[in-house]
Amino acid sequence: MLGATGTIGRAAVRALMARGHDVVCLVRPGAGPGGTLRKEDTARLLAGAELRFGDASDPVSLARDGFRGERFDVLVSCLASRTGMARDAWAIDHDAHVAALEAAQDAGVGHMVLLSALCVQKPLLAFQQAKRAFEERLIASGLTWSIVRPTAFFKSLSGQLDRLRAGKPFLVFGDGTLTACKPISDEDLGAYLALCLDDATLQNRILPIGGPDPALTPRAQGAMLFAALGREPRFRRVPVALLDAIIATLSALGHIAPRFADKAELARIGRYYATESMLVLDPETGRYDADATPSFGTETLEAFYARLVAGETTVERGDHAVF
Repeated sequence: MLGATGTIGRAAVRALMARGHDVVCLVRPGAGPGGTLRKEDTARLLAGAELRFGDASDPVSLARDGFRGERFDVLVSCLASRTGMARDAWAIDHDAHVAALEAAQDAGVGHMVLLSALCVQKPLLAFQQAKRAFEERLIASGLTWSIVRPTAFFKSLSGQLDRLRAGKPFLVFGDGTLTACKPISDEDLGAYLALCLDDATLQNRILPIGGPDPALTPRAQGAMLFAALGREPRFRRVPVALLDAIIATLSALGHIAPRFADKAELARIGRYYATESMLVLDPETGRYDADATPSFGTETLEAFYARLVAGETTVERGDHAVF
């Protein structure tokens, strides 16, 4: 198991063990956002799994610290770049996965389950292109494969809670209905990933997957969050043209200082999610199709927001949070 210390990775580990699998996780000594997790913290988060400490992005460490010359049945990867920057994306979303695939083949692995992303169906950004390139490498590898492309995550749709608590309006691009998604919880996604090991109908397939909600626009998400807080909805519209202006300015500055080029890429990522739905894309019409986007699981975004507001759960925003 790679990427086990992320919230989805941890959910996948729990689901795999619940289905009776013996799970070995290769984790960094300082895992988590900002590298803050100590080894004992990681052991507590992944209780019941065998931990091996190393660097999944280093082919030598993968073989020496991870596989150790042993035989394994399945490789599950929830590993992903933290920032989405081109260098990080190609190093992790592509190169590290290629190294892991090669090490897995040497270890006799017959099946790989890959957590990808639905946005790679329209790969305009560097991290999407890196993910898509590895998907193609995996499909051509000769292994049995399951490529899971989830829609939006609950944590990705929770970043404005503190704004609303402070009495500020919910920010939407355009009128708040430009995009839609069928968000899925960590636990439901972890269960789906684990199911891929045992369900032959989920093998040698690209698997778009959403949660049990109907397609929700940002405006609908904001209304749910206000309802959880017991407040009347208030929205502020942000024109997409503003993002375009920011991207143009940062791109120009990027020719002078590289840090601005990175900021421009972050702005492009923001614009993508502001204008593209996380639903299955019909290649013939070029339109996103909620009905063609499969649903799985039981936890709704509304129920998650209620637990979040009540303090019964928290959100790990990670290293690339916007709000």
